[in-house]
Amino acid sequence: MAFLRNKPKQDSAPAIHSLLGKEVTFKGEIHTGARSFRVEGIVEGTIHSTGEVSIAPGGLVRGSIFAKHLVVTGRAEGTMKITECLEIHGTGYVEGDVEVGSLVVDEGGTLQGVCVRRDQSSSLEAMPTAKGGTLPLSDPPELGYRKTDTKY
Repeated sequence: MAFLRNKPKQDSAPAIHSLLGKEVTFKGEIHTGARSFRVEGIVEGTIHSTGEVSIAPGGLVRGSIFAKHLVVTGRAEGTMKITECLEIHGTGYVEGDVEVGSLVVDEGGTLQGVCVRRDQSSSLEAMPTAKGGTLPLSDPPELGYRKTDTKY
């Protein structure tokens, strides 16, 4: 006798609650609460969200993003503090100072700047830093960094 199990349903993509459409430019501060927010146009300013923010292909955010989850298939420039996951898809480009819980970069995606993992930021704050940046001056052994020789 065979037993049939129902496979658990995979979570579907979250519904988009707010949308900034193509050819729309917004300058200022946006607060979305836990609702998802999709940018297809241009935002110059700050986005505050306790939910998901997604930047579509052709979309641009120039400023600061504070969110639980950020998905970039367009372009984000500035400061980003993401409590859970930053996903940079193949067409995505992120430039600036980034603090994340976790990071996923697909092939073709670009991260240009400084990225710090949230649970390590407190130990990095206590270390001396290079002028004008947030990277430690030396590799701290307690974080498990290793120096390697790479030949191209």
